[in-house]
Amino acid sequence: MDQVTIYTDGACSHNPGPGGWGCVLIYGKYRKEASGSEPMTTNNRMEVTAAIEALRFLKRPCIVDLYTDSAYLCNAFEKNWLKSWQKNNWKTASKKDVENRDLWETLLALCTTQQVRFHKVKGHADNAENNRCDALARAAIQALLKEQKESTN
Repeated sequence: MDQVTIYTDGACSHNPGPGGWGCVLIYGKYRKEASGSEPMTTNNRMEVTAAIEALRFLKRPCIVDLYTDSAYLCNAFEKNWLKSWQKNNWKTASKKDVENRDLWETLLALCTTQQVRFHKVKGHADNAENNRCDALARAAIQALLKEQKESTN
């Protein structure tokens, strides 16, 4: 099975507010960068969206090492939050509805076709690929804000 390394990041200008996501996929000598934005969202939604969008680029089942600075994203898998949420009919331990259920369900479906290992990296540190994803996400926000401003003039 092919091995792919993915880096992801999400960002939000205010929270909630305009948000962006960025990802870098590395497969051997090949590299793909992508980003996108939403006009009204949260940082956590953008973190999960980045992982979803990155995994959507994969054309066949792969072994994936996904690196993120999001404890929210990593812990959902590594601390089995997702299994607990599903077992509890998408309720948290405090019986509240799980936030971002729509995204979690999409991500879980993508993870059934891929062998994904999640890795937590320190954000805004010396990881060049994580920093690149952050730059992509922030640039996507700026492009969205510019587009919004131009459409109101």
